[in-house]
Amino acid sequence: MPLDNLLLTTQSAMKQWALQSPFSCALITPQQSYTWQQLSQKVNDYAYQLKLAGVTKGDVVTLVGKNQPETLFVYLACCELGAIGAITMPQPRAKLQQKLDCLYQQNQTRYLWFSEETWQRFTELEQIEIHKDCKVLTLEHQNAVLDRETVTSIDPNTLASIIFTSGSTGVPKAVTHNYKQHFASADGLLQVFSYTTEDTWLLSLPMYHVSGMAIVYRWLSAGGQLKVGSGDISFDIQDVTHASLVATQLNRLIDSEQPLTLSRVLLGGSHIPSVLLAKCARKGIDTWVGYGMTETASTVTAKKVNENSSSGKLLPNRDLKIVNQRIFVSGKTLACGYFYQGEVTPLVDESGWFDSKDLGVWCDEELTIIGRADNQFISGGENIHCEEIEAQLNQHPDIIQAFIVPVKDREFGYRPVALLESLGSIKSLNVEIFLQQRLEKFKWPKAYYPIPAELINKGMKVSREELRSWLAEQIS
Repeated sequence: MPLDNLLLTTQSAMKQWALQSPFSCALITPQQSYTWQQLSQKVNDYAYQLKLAGVTKGDVVTLVGKNQPETLFVYLACCELGAIGAITMPQPRAKLQQKLDCLYQQNQTRYLWFSEETWQRFTELEQIEIHKDCKVLTLEHQNAVLDRETVTSIDPNTLASIIFTSGSTGVPKAVTHNYKQHFASADGLLQVFSYTTEDTWLLSLPMYHVSGMAIVYRWLSAGGQLKVGSGDISFDIQDVTHASLVATQLNRLIDSEQPLTLSRVLLGGSHIPSVLLAKCARKGIDTWVGYGMTETASTVTAKKVNENSSSGKLLPNRDLKIVNQRIFVSGKTLACGYFYQGEVTPLVDESGWFDSKDLGVWCDEELTIIGRADNQFISGGENIHCEEIEAQLNQHPDIIQAFIVPVKDREFGYRPVALLESLGSIKSLNVEIFLQQRLEKFKWPKAYYPIPAELINKGMKVSREELRSWLAEQIS
C-alpha cells in the first residue's frame, strides 16, 4: 500500500483490522489462536492493567524476556497507552542495571515487566533488590475493559519503541523509533516482498532485535497472521508461509526432510552457501537477503538471493549514498535518535545523513558491502578488510561461516586469525591451498580456530566482540 495510506500507529492498525476482519485469524500461539477482535480485547485488557499500575503516555516500560505471547501483548498494550516499550534480552542483574540507568532518570519510576521464566532466573536477593529500585509489573488476564474514551489517540510521531544495538563492536546504544518510522519500514519491504492476509509469518527472531520488531510491524501493516512459537524451530515452522531465518536454520530445516509450507524466507546474519540456494529452489522456497541496521528499523536494501553477493536494491522510503566507500543512510525509516534518560540525541549530521560506518559500493544499482570501517586493520603497511578475507573463506564448500580477528604481531603490527564454523575438522579443509588463487598471501590467516558452539547459538549473528574476547583467552 502507498505510504500516504499507511496505518501509522499500532493503535489505528489494531482498530482497523478488528473492524475490517474481526473474525479472521490474527495471532497463533502455542496455547490458542486469536482473531483480530479477540486480540484487540486481549491487548485492551493488558492496557487496562498497565494503566491501573500507573503507566501513562510517554512512560518507558522495560520488557525483559524472550519471544512469547505475553511479550507481544504487553508491548501492544504499551502502544495502546502511548507508553514506550523498551525490549531487552534476559541478562545478568548488572547488565540489566546498566540499561535501566540509560533509560531512566534517578528519581523516575522504573516500570519493569519480566517473563516468568526470566524472573525466576534471579536469586531471591536479586528479586528483592529489583523491587526496591523498580516497579515490577504483574499482569494477569482479568477480562477487564479499558474505557477507550479515556485513551488518547496516539500521534504517529510518538516514540513507540526502544531497542538496544547488538553492541557487537562496542557498548550497546538505545535506539528509539516512532510509529511512522516503523510503518514506513514495513511498507517499503512489503512493496517488493509479498505478504498478504492469507499468509503466516513466524516471529522467529526476538523482539529485542530490530529484525524481530520489524516482523511485528509488517504483520500489523498487512493484516496477515503472526505465529509466536515455543522456541523449537522445527515445530514452530509448521503451517508457516513466511519466516526470517539465518542460513544455518534454513539449511537444517531442509535437511530434516520434514514437510514445509514455507514460500518466502528473509535470510540474514551470515554467509549464504550456494548449495543452500539449490536446496531452496528445489523446495520452491523464495529466498531473500538484505542489508539493514537497528537505526533504520531493519532492512534498507533487499533482493532475491542469487549467485551475486550484493545486498540488493534500495527499498522505498529509504535513502542511501556512498562517499569514499562509506555508506550514509537517511529517509523515512531512520530512527529519531539515541535515547538516554528521556533525552533523544539525533543520529544525523547537519545534512540529515547517518554515518553507518559500513563500507560499500554500487554495482548495477545494487549495494555490495565491503565491510565495517572499524573492521579494517593495517598489516605490514597494507590495509586489510576482515570481510574481504571472510568472503573468500565463505566460498569454501565445507565452511559454513568465517570470521577474521586481527591479532597484534611484532613484525607486521597485526595479522589476521580465522575463526570457522565448518562441516569437517579445520585441518581437513586445506584452506591455504583453497586461498592460493583467491587472496594475496599477506591476507592469509596466520592461524585457524573453530568457533565455539555457545557463540554460534546465542542469536541471529555472532558477536565480533565476543569472538575477540574468546580468542584473546585462547592465545594468552
